[in-house]
Amino acid sequence: MPTFSAARLHAALLLAGVCLGASAAAPATLPDTLEQRVAACLACHSVKERGDAFFPRIAGKPAGYLYNQLRNFRDGRRHYPMMTYMVDHLPDAYLREIADYFAAQHPPYPPPQAGSGASATTESLARGEALVKQGDAARHIPACVACHGAALTGVEPAIPGLVGLPSDYINAQFGAWKNQTRRAAAPDCMADIAARLSAADVAAVSGWLSKQPPDAAARPGAASSIALPLPMACGSVPAQ
Repeated sequence: MPTFSAARLHAALLLAGVCLGASAAAPATLPDTLEQRVAACLACHSVKERGDAFFPRIAGKPAGYLYNQLRNFRDGRRHYPMMTYMVDHLPDAYLREIADYFAAQHPPYPPPQAGSGASATTESLARGEALVKQGDAARHIPACVACHGAALTGVEPAIPGLVGLPSDYINAQFGAWKNQTRRAAAPDCMADIAARLSAADVAAVSGWLSKQPPDAAARPGAASSIALPLPMACGSVPAQ
């Protein structure tokens, strides 16, 4: 059997003491800041955005809009299990803090991603532009700019911007409204609009929007920048 010298035994005891001390040390304490608390959100809605169809840009969107969406996930009007798990135990005041945090962030837009809009025809893009800027009065479809602003960057306090979103994400959201898996406070104006759009119309709008270069310096406009009342009653927008 091998034997230890006094020096080796002393060194072994010291090492054991260090290891025991390390294991007994208190875990590191993370700073109790909102930035640390929203770290879980950044796993998907990263500052370095991917710009894909699954995780939309939430940075810089109006705080009222973000707050409404967090409540919609919590209260069952929108359905995505991970989001519901993240927020279903959070009170309104905390959701407002999270919304305010992301509304104040303005990272650079990611490079546009090739999606279904990349193959849009000239005719489809022209139809998309017409719907965005003029709507379709015969089918009671208001122009997107009538609510989302002439620059399509959104309007405070609760109307989101539409530029910088991938065409496949826009398609998916229209599909969710059509299938009633995405809802908002009644009257749900976007669900009504989605129901009036054909699949070709949706592809046209998403294709045209996805090709509009976002202005990195643009911010959501004030409510005075659009004509009130809105073309349709919208439960997500405060009393007009």
